[in-house]
Amino acid sequence: MANLESGRFLTFMIRDEHYGVSISKVREINQMMDITSVPKTPKFVEGIVNLRGKILPVVNLREKLGFEKIAYDRETCIVVIESAVGQVGIVVDAVREVIDLKEGQIDVPPHMGDNSELKFLSAIGKLEDKVIILLDVDLAFSEEEFGSAMSIQKTAA
Repeated sequence: MANLESGRFLTFMIRDEHYGVSISKVREINQMMDITSVPKTPKFVEGIVNLRGKILPVVNLREKLGFEKIAYDRETCIVVIESAVGQVGIVVDAVREVIDLKEGQIDVPPHMGDNSELKFLSAIGKLEDKVIILLDVDLAFSEEEFGSAMSIQKTAA
């Protein structure tokens, strides 16, 4: 069931689309940094970073969503979020702004066939002429998907 709670959301871009996550799940925003790749992880797991002594897995959100990978540019960022599996860095094309969405500005996502692949699509936000795809980070990132990247994070902690 979609989360239709009003609140504040950090918005960012993937391709030409607006996405958002609850600001309560965002820990920090960082410029791109060196990412160490980890063998035998899913394609969308870029690897791990050492963020002030803490090892975090990093996911390329473009690839997680099924889009093509592109070269990083000066707007590419790593957003550190708190998920059900702990802190995770997500690579986004560009961070935009923090917005407030109120009741009536958030709808359930439309049915688009087999929604099992879209279980982490929490809701659709509407702000002026923009549609914002709201992600549930707890559903988007599971321990099974991270495999060895999560075991490295746990052993390094």
